[in-house]
Amino acid sequence: MSDSEYDVVVVGGGPAGLTAALYTTRLGLDTALVDRGGGRAAMMQDTHNVIGVTEETSGVEFLETAKSQVESYGADVHRDFVEAAERVEESAGGDAADGDGRRFRLDGEDTEYAADNVVLATGFSDVRPDPPLPPTGRGLHYCLHCDAYMFVDEPVYVMGTGDSAAYVAMIMLNFTDDVDVLLRGDDPEWSADTAEMLDNHPVDVVEAEITASNRDDGGWLESFEFEDGEVREYRGGFPMLGSEYNTDLHESLGCAIDDDGTVAVDDHGRTSVDGVYAVGDVTPGHNQIPVAMGQGAKAGIAIHMDTRPFPRSTDAIDELGPVSSGDVPAISEELLATAIAHEGHAAGPRVEAGEESDGSGQPADDD
Repeated sequence: MSDSEYDVVVVGGGPAGLTAALYTTRLGLDTALVDRGGGRAAMMQDTHNVIGVTEETSGVEFLETAKSQVESYGADVHRDFVEAAERVEESAGGDAADGDGRRFRLDGEDTEYAADNVVLATGFSDVRPDPPLPPTGRGLHYCLHCDAYMFVDEPVYVMGTGDSAAYVAMIMLNFTDDVDVLLRGDDPEWSADTAEMLDNHPVDVVEAEITASNRDDGGWLESFEFEDGEVREYRGGFPMLGSEYNTDLHESLGCAIDDDGTVAVDDHGRTSVDGVYAVGDVTPGHNQIPVAMGQGAKAGIAIHMDTRPFPRSTDAIDELGPVSSGDVPAISEELLATAIAHEGHAAGPRVEAGEESDGSGQPADDD
């Protein structure tokens, strides 16, 4: 296991984590993105509701393109699983006890990471219904706001016994006149008020358990068969069985957790622990790619605002003196070299690809 030190370590390679890493890197902070792979976005067969990204783009393609972008600006991308995280205790002199000056240590399966700031974009896992089921993305869908448009004027199901299932079924009446709630042999658990609402909407409540699902030649759901012998046609639907939030790392660092299991954050992803940020599906709000990307961007900007050394305040000038030419720019030599060689640099790269820089922005002398 090797040690890697960064200004920022982002844990989680979904849209929120990738965007946070993109912003911190382009704002001049040495950044690592640690991603174990998988996640909800990687499951998408098609991408919906992301402006500028076409429908046929899969989740894997979307994420791989984003990772390549983040790496191109100088971030390190690690395929690793962070198993534990801890705050490094400070000594009486204010220095970190282990001497590396970093506030946090994260233990991965392959690497130990030290960081001044941590962004935890660990998301959640949907509770999956029991089989038989249609394939995910071909009749089994987890995001109403992403996929309701697909089922305009089509028969739709919602699985679940709670208030959320009943509400989603009634919401789907905005898109189609054929909506069922599937209890799958369980008793409804929704409130009396929800029951009254449901009774006054044209939604069928199907009590029997599913025994088989049928698909067309393209793999899309056609119908469910039920234990009472009935066959009902559906083109797709939504399981509303809850979520399991991945907050182990947040809790080990002491971050406050909301009653619903999400991580408590401010408008820029700051948690209750200084230097720890949370973004994406693990936080309150809509579980949408554009929302997650916005959260990642705001967290990246917040880290920059919270940690950048310049402008030096008047109090800091009194303590440290004026800023000298030798103090600037406040960017590491590695990021500087990557930036000036990047195709997006002003008027094109100043260093040709494969050519080394001496750190000043000019090619290094061979002598």
